Amino acid sequence: MAKVADMIDKAVDGGELTGEEIAELFDVPLFTPESARIQVAAHKLSHDACGGKAEVHAQIGLNLAPCPRDCQFCAFAACNGVFTEASEVPVEQAVAEALTFEHDGANAIFLMGTANYPMSRFLEVAQEVRKALKPESVLVANVGDFDAKGAQQLKEAGFSGIYHAVRMGEGVVTKLDPQRRTETIRHAHEAGLCVGTCVEPVGPEHTTAELVEKTLITRQAQPVYSGSARRIPIPGTAMAKLGIVSEARMAHILAVVRLAVGVGVPGNCTHEPSIIGAAAGATLLWAEVGSNPRDSHAETKGAHGMTVRQCQTILHEAEWQVLDGPSRMYSEMSITQKGGAT
Repeated sequence: MAKVADMIDKAVDGGELTGEEIAELFDVPLFTPESARIQVAAHKLSHDACGGKAEVHAQIGLNLAPCPRDCQFCAFAACNGVFTEASEVPVEQAVAEALTFEHDGANAIFLMGTANYPMSRFLEVAQEVRKALKPESVLVANVGDFDAKGAQQLKEAGFSGIYHAVRMGEGVVTKLDPQRRTETIRHAHEAGLCVGTCVEPVGPEHTTAELVEKTLITRQAQPVYSGSARRIPIPGTAMAKLGIVSEARMAHILAVVRLAVGVGVPGNCTHEPSIIGAAAGATLLWAEVGSNPRDSHAETKGAHGMTVRQCQTILHEAEWQVLDGPSRMYSEMSITQKGGAT
């Protein structure tokens, strides 16, 4: 398959793959020399993009509530009935968890709220966490959609960036408008916030066409990292019946995404953390505490969520060096490189 080899070389040499080329790479069968070459090339491109240093980011889920946005793949969705009452992590606990993550070597600390968590409360908690952390520690927001004012408030509260994605099936299996999701990313850039994103949550039913569409959306977002994550079935929900993509298949998908977004994007993420994913070019994994949209336990620590050290071990097992210190992805340099706008 010389054509596949040509496309791989094009990506590694800094060329931009077309949608048709990305589709052909997604459709390469697993456990073939071509699939192996895609993953090796993605690893090389990731190494070049991050200077050989992988990262572990850590997320604190601040609240639980039956969310009216009804993302069918999410444990928080009201339609799934997993959580029926609202609860919130005390500010003191959020601060303590953030300090533990900082001590354990997390390169960035994320605060996450459900889509209906009030921005005013999110900012209030964030300000207390920011004050407790070292000035150089990187703080990232994972919240619902917001306008230009919300983006500016996040910047003023001490956030370096956000995580935001136009998810698989957005607007069909969710009650969120894909255009609104894209506008939020634009507002973040305009406020000087870095943006991390991902092709997620991937399920067995998703077509090559949708994978390509979402990959191109992540590239257009001018992110500091992209990547891909699989959908974790929430027991008892309708989407759980659709099954789960294998880690082997996800390794191929995240490798194609890496080649598609190019060397100008510093990071390449995958979730859940896996050695095969890291070996295929993932340079960013997450540790988690508190609420977790992929976990039916109210506290993911000790259940679904991994620790910083477990994630570091996975990266080391995949022969990555792990960055010591604040994230290089969410940095002023990354903002400058991305031009500050989508």
